[in-house]
Amino acid sequence: MKFVILLIFYLNAFIIFWAMIGYPLSLKILNRIYKHRTLKKDYTYEPTVTVMIVAHNEEKVIQDKLENVLKLDYPIDKIEFLVASDNSTDKTNELVRSFIINNPDYRIRLFEVKQRKGKTNAQNEAQKTVESEILVMTDANSMLEVNSVRELVSAFTSDDISYVSGRLVIINKNYSDVTNSENTYWDSDTKLRKIESNIQTITAGNGALYACRNAEYYDFEPIKSHDGNMPRYYALNGKKALYNSDAIAYEKAGEIIEDEFKRKVRMNRGILRNILPDLRILNIFKYRWFSYFYLGHRTCRYLLWFAHLLVFITNTLLIQEHWFYLLTFIGQVLFYLLALVKVTTKSNNKYITLIYYYCVTLFAQWVGVYNILTGKAKPFWEKAESTR
Repeated sequence: MKFVILLIFYLNAFIIFWAMIGYPLSLKILNRIYKHRTLKKDYTYEPTVTVMIVAHNEEKVIQDKLENVLKLDYPIDKIEFLVASDNSTDKTNELVRSFIINNPDYRIRLFEVKQRKGKTNAQNEAQKTVESEILVMTDANSMLEVNSVRELVSAFTSDDISYVSGRLVIINKNYSDVTNSENTYWDSDTKLRKIESNIQTITAGNGALYACRNAEYYDFEPIKSHDGNMPRYYALNGKKALYNSDAIAYEKAGEIIEDEFKRKVRMNRGILRNILPDLRILNIFKYRWFSYFYLGHRTCRYLLWFAHLLVFITNTLLIQEHWFYLLTFIGQVLFYLLALVKVTTKSNNKYITLIYYYCVTLFAQWVGVYNILTGKAKPFWEKAESTR
């Protein structure tokens, strides 16, 4: 029995260590080994492109978004703009129609989804009307750099590249400790994606800006997001999903913890199935580095909620065994108490804030799991107003 407890303790402690420290360090080492591998680009490649903007009640930002995309540096005769309105009930559709009338020189279309089933469903329905070679997806509240589409397209240098993700830049990172913490996390995560991309393929994209070959688009279930599922789908089908840090989208992070927490809960609406969504991922001989990337970058992180619980429980059972386990138990208690210190004192200490943010992320995973088990996980959500 003692052996089992020790096994559970060290196995889950390793999962936590590997997710947060071990895997990032291993990628830094790999980056030195594969330093000769960089993203190839071909700026002469100019396929037809459709920029799809999915919107649900985005009257606050849709006008600015449309004005933003019309400034994109791409041949006007090879680009169209498609607003997929997910059963909007505000003035979004009205504003889009008016914008289309006032900009007759551009190809702009409005596709109205009659029944709200979420972003992925709206993309699935609207994609069926697209005839362009490359499909670019972007959020209504994400403002694009003028060369962003050209950068995305330039990375499709071979037939085995099916997906390219852009880089999200948080523009309000200094607004609060919440936005600063999110920016710190996002910066570190995108560095890992860049290395994964240079070596083979990324394990996830981001919803602010990405592109795929329209002919290879796949209709995912509405509960699934493209961010986490598209790169994996392509990798398991022998294709590549790459990351281009020069294709930039600007967006606001949630400025209050409630908004950021809701976003993280939404991100975890498929956490249980994403731990190991396909047994083929274990076939490291076929999928090579992708298997390593997914298990380290995704599986271990998706297990953090459970790993922390098991480490704490088994640690309590081992306290009497050795002073080392007493120290690890005290360390865990202090760690969680520091998160409470942030809640009760509103401390601005950088390290206390990061611990608090990490614990909020863990709690969001738990809520995500609860929603799945109770049938409350939905494919749609209410947007965070502080990100608009």
